Amino acid sequence: MPQQTYIMCKPDAVRRGLVGEIISRFERKGLSIVRAELRTIDRDTASRHYAEHEGKGFFEDLLAFITSGPSMLMVIEGPDDAGDDVFAICRTLMGSTNPATAAPGTIRGDYGTLVTENLVHGSDSTESSAREIAIFFG
Repeated sequence: MPQQTYIMCKPDAVRRGLVGEIISRFERKGLSIVRAELRTIDRDTASRHYAEHEGKGFFEDLLAFITSGPSMLMVIEGPDDAGDDVFAICRTLMGSTNPATAAPGTIRGDYGTLVTENLVHGSDSTESSAREIAIFFG
């Protein structure tokens, strides 16, 4: 069975008109979008998604940003033989969290400017993917 992962184009990607470019990079890599929804995330959902950061100094700013406008929420599926590599594939396409150090050719390396608004989020494991898909898609 193909492995699925959760990917989010954050509000800055939507505002800048980069969603199509971001999706096309995943599709050109051979990944499939199996579910997608453009939605403004409410504070409760954002709090559940970022629960591991609760109590940290940047938590409120993170919630303010992620709820500031619509995000493109997606479930992406890898080929049958990709297995857990789908997480590595997606995270490599996205680039490192800090756009200043993200490699050219990655989404963040090509389009990102701020670590606090870095265009995309992607699950890093089977466990986090299942949790995030459940939070955003039920």
